[in-house]
Amino acid sequence: MATLLYRLGRGSFRRRNLVVALWLVVLVALGGAAVAFKGATTNDFALPGTESQRALDALAREFPAASGATGTIVVAAPEGKTLTDPSFAAAVTGLVKEAASLPGVVAAVDPYSARALTPDARYALIQVQFDKRADEITEDERTAYERSGRAALDSGLEVEHGGEVMSSPPEVGGTEAIGVVVALVVLLVTFGSLVAAGMTMLNALIGVGAGMAGLFALTSVIELNSTAPILALMLGLAVGIDYSLFITSRHRQHLADGMDPEEAAGRSVGTAGSAVVFAGITVIIALAGLSVVNIPFLTAMGLAAAGTVAVAVLVAVTLLPALLGFAKLRVLPRKARAELTEAPGDEPKHASDEVAETDSAGPGKHEKSTKEAFGFRWARLVIKLRIPVIIVGILGLGLLAIPAKDMRLGLPDPSQAAEGTPARAAADLISEGFGPGFNGRLALVVAADTPAETGAAVQKVNQALAGTPNLVAVAPPNLSPDKRTALLGIIPKDGPTAASTETLVHDVRDRTADIDGADVSLTGQTAIGIDVSEKLSDALPIYLALVVGLSVLLLMLVFRSILVPLKAAAGFLLTVGTTFGITVWIFQEGHLADLVGVSTPGPLVSFLPILLIGILFGLAMDYEVFLVSRMREDFVHGDGAQEAVVSGMGHGARVVTAAALIMTSVFAGFVLIDDPTIKSVGFALALGVAVDAFIVRMTIVPAVISLFGRAAWWLPRWLDRVLPNVDIEGEKLREHLAETPERELESVSR
Repeated sequence: MATLLYRLGRGSFRRRNLVVALWLVVLVALGGAAVAFKGATTNDFALPGTESQRALDALAREFPAASGATGTIVVAAPEGKTLTDPSFAAAVTGLVKEAASLPGVVAAVDPYSARALTPDARYALIQVQFDKRADEITEDERTAYERSGRAALDSGLEVEHGGEVMSSPPEVGGTEAIGVVVALVVLLVTFGSLVAAGMTMLNALIGVGAGMAGLFALTSVIELNSTAPILALMLGLAVGIDYSLFITSRHRQHLADGMDPEEAAGRSVGTAGSAVVFAGITVIIALAGLSVVNIPFLTAMGLAAAGTVAVAVLVAVTLLPALLGFAKLRVLPRKARAELTEAPGDEPKHASDEVAETDSAGPGKHEKSTKEAFGFRWARLVIKLRIPVIIVGILGLGLLAIPAKDMRLGLPDPSQAAEGTPARAAADLISEGFGPGFNGRLALVVAADTPAETGAAVQKVNQALAGTPNLVAVAPPNLSPDKRTALLGIIPKDGPTAASTETLVHDVRDRTADIDGADVSLTGQTAIGIDVSEKLSDALPIYLALVVGLSVLLLMLVFRSILVPLKAAAGFLLTVGTTFGITVWIFQEGHLADLVGVSTPGPLVSFLPILLIGILFGLAMDYEVFLVSRMREDFVHGDGAQEAVVSGMGHGARVVTAAALIMTSVFAGFVLIDDPTIKSVGFALALGVAVDAFIVRMTIVPAVISLFGRAAWWLPRWLDRVLPNVDIEGEKLREHLAETPERELESVSR
């Protein structure tokens, strides 16, 4: 692979005008396709095969008028007054008529006739039925709905608008750019060159632009959850910057060695680019592996993110060397350029020059200063204190992981929305007047062959549910036109994400499972959320085992070792456990919640754990390869076990530190989004990257490998013969270049 990428890098450098032109054409074409074919995203979490989905399908067949999105207008009278006062009653009746005439609305239910008032008549609910699903509601229709009720407000009533119709997709604003700005600052500090930093960022942004444009172009033919594009943007931007950073950093090292810019670009793509391709493939495999869970919205989410990562890899190994061709020596700081151009008698190095020189020489080797780089000093300190480091590191991360045992999963509901949003205001007013259970109403569908059998089944259901804990009321049934299907409203005592509501869902299903002569099924957003969460919880151990097994196998291919992959997998589990623990402690239990803008703690979004495992797996393998591959390379070339650890850390620490800071900053920028789902995903990814890079990979890993000594690199001979050699560090490339005469260089690069 390294030799192929070497040729690709040199070819892109040489034909840089063509490569840049082709990428611009691709970017424009994908952008045009996105504008022309962009479809709506959805907040639907459908799960085929579950009871809740079967009930929804039955409702769509038997109650077609009620299959669209619903809205709930909450009206409250001033304290000490009631909605039965003539002036207030007239205002509420006028609001009902206004809501019924809104664009896209089928009907609005009068709260007086439906008895949707609180016992003190101070609060009322107006149910509004739309003719389309929530993701199909236009912005004009949503705005008209939200602005209704001005006359009622003028009369002194409090009016809030909620319901499914208010669940618009989360938007990415300017606050998330803070992470990109921080990433650019880190690049400037790392490279000391505006050209190098700007070119790296530009390369990543082009990749993200192409990936996102392609994704939006596909939304007209595939159904994407509204979180999927933001996740793809978050991940594509982070890995795009990191992958470009790794290759640019290696290119600068070769230039500092006096290597010809074209050869330096080829060698950088062949070596660092191999690691980038490997890291990208691991992320793609992990994200695509989400399809094994067999949940459609999660499969689409994983494939969407995997697509942007694939584009980031492709851009890094093709467009970046072309941009390096335009920059030439300007990617180096001014002082370094001056030293290279003023050195007398120095000739640029080519493919056959000094191939025995280590390709991955990093910060510290070319510095004229006698002061040793921090990475070397840190490695020696870790090795000196390796036993305390290992004990404290493992115990510390283990303690931080303890809250994960109490992790609860669910889907977001309006009561967890950001304060000040219409959905949150409506949910709070409903809880104030009717109780939190009215925000998580359930729907019980009873279907039989004849109207008489349906009526009898409804009576049996009411009898079976009498005395059920946490159940406030069962609403009178609404019948389908043929009277063979009945819809009963179930009002829980507590909110949608409360543990008692989850218990109620199971109790209702258990008590109505044996109703003779009828099919009884429970649905509603709360029930759907519980079904999704349980399905994901069941799949989580299987997916985790798959990812850990894959990490051991892949790293065994790279490092030709037994202990190093096992150590890497154990470190990954530490990272995941710690990330889950701290995220639960803040987002679920509410500790320090104000620091990240969490107004209402609650269960983690159901797909966060499994998504986090997939993404962190690829990123953890990324840092593992960049640090440990240099250790193995130096050990194979004759260094002692301890010296190899020091060398690997010394030459890789600066780049990995910069990469981790960049990725953490990009992910942390999304914590500023008000949407609780995006906020929790951004926080967990930022935390996971920081823990894995700085505590696990750069502290515990060198301590453990130094403790293993020579045994770290042992692999049975029979297994070594069986495993293919992926040549991440370009060993075969160096051998090939050493055997390639200068006169054949032209043919090699083509």
